[in-house]
Amino acid sequence: MDPFVVLVLCLSFVLLFSLWRQSSGRRKLPPGPTPLPIIGNMLQIDVKDICKSFSNFSKVYGPVFTVYFGMNPVVVLHGYEAVKEALIDNAEEFSGRGILPISERITNGLGIISSNGKRWKETRRFSLTTLRNFGMGKRSIEDRVQEEARCLVEELRKTNASPCDPTFILGCAPCNVICSVVFQKRFDYKDENFLTLMKRFNENFRILTSPWIQVCNNFPLLIDCFPGTHNKLLKNVALTKSYIREKVKEHQATLDVNNPRDFIDCFLIKMEREKDNQESEFTIENLVGTVADLFVAGTETTSTTLRYGLLLLLKHPEVTAKVQEEIDHVIGRHRSPCMQDRSHMPYTDAVIHEIQRYIDLVPTGVPHAVTTDIKFRNYLIPKVSLFLLHYISVLLKFPNPSIFWSAIFLPQHFLFRKSNYFLSLLSSGKRICAGEGLARMELFLFLTTILQNFNLKPVADLKNLNTTSATRGIISLPPSYQICFIPV
Repeated sequence: MDPFVVLVLCLSFVLLFSLWRQSSGRRKLPPGPTPLPIIGNMLQIDVKDICKSFSNFSKVYGPVFTVYFGMNPVVVLHGYEAVKEALIDNAEEFSGRGILPISERITNGLGIISSNGKRWKETRRFSLTTLRNFGMGKRSIEDRVQEEARCLVEELRKTNASPCDPTFILGCAPCNVICSVVFQKRFDYKDENFLTLMKRFNENFRILTSPWIQVCNNFPLLIDCFPGTHNKLLKNVALTKSYIREKVKEHQATLDVNNPRDFIDCFLIKMEREKDNQESEFTIENLVGTVADLFVAGTETTSTTLRYGLLLLLKHPEVTAKVQEEIDHVIGRHRSPCMQDRSHMPYTDAVIHEIQRYIDLVPTGVPHAVTTDIKFRNYLIPKVSLFLLHYISVLLKFPNPSIFWSAIFLPQHFLFRKSNYFLSLLSSGKRICAGEGLARMELFLFLTTILQNFNLKPVADLKNLNTTSATRGIISLPPSYQICFIPV
């Protein structure tokens, strides 16, 4: 048969299959824009501002709607009420993790972030317990964060008050905290192994937030059949996991079951206790995947929030001055900030909440899935259907949400009351981040330690300082900027 005829027949089959799959699936799912064969709604979605596209869809189809990324249907929940109903009222049913082709290739369903079912529950429970026992919110991890905050200040002093891009330095600090938790040691910022780790994390983060990865997730055949940055991503992940395996072997050789030193030791002890359990989830591969997840969840999110936070404080010197006034009053200049100080610093606490609200770090949330067929708002959502929580629509409940509230108006958001909208975003559902307590601790201690020791000076005129997100795709990133850290 003529190869051209074969090609036409194959394409026709794919087209017909796509049409059949979409038409049969749409009868069960919430309404949404009509998808095209094969590519779905990709032409109707701005990959650089997914949130804007979702907001426009919600005006037409309501707070629960379906969009097609390629041939894959994605249910989107838009608005506080819909998100709350899913995560609070139907917490168990909405506790699944939506699996994307790239994440599946990276994790193989191991670790905490992308696992499901029994593996996820047991790994998460163990990780939370271990981190708590090692000081999650207590002294031991707090000491490590305080130590890193002091090292961060010393690195910032080396800039000699000259203009600098803070991206790398602010990335090192939270990464080193994770190193301390899992490897028992922090690294010098010029250590070659540490620099290699940081380079891979930064590179992977840039790749993961690129439109190409979204294309690969929608058309997974591209992952194996075409060149692209995804291959660099997979190579970096493999090298990082290899480094973690080496560290695990070092721990195995020096393990003292009566004196665990860090997270890896605790996991190895758990493995030994369950060695006769053929169905145990505590394996070397799951340990490597879990440690990798701790780096992914605990490094870029915190460092990006810090970087964006400093930009906002730079733009609003009146806010910075008031925070520094509170630091002087509660902490002074001669001791390190500690978590006990936070309850006595309502303004600083409010500023940190406002930073997190304004930047809306992960606008669409991390993909979820339902664990069983469920009727939700009169729609039948089948088991394992992928859905996104449109978090920015929750934060838009605040008055004038696009404004970063200054020293005068900030109390309207957080100073005199706790917001249900903000708390539901960070602290609800079965999939709440296992490292949330550590992230809150780092944001408070790093920011207060920086402002205790430095004044922030812009390089450009404040009027020209842009605080609008450089991208509003999967991750909300601040625009590039330079800053001078002037010693107090």
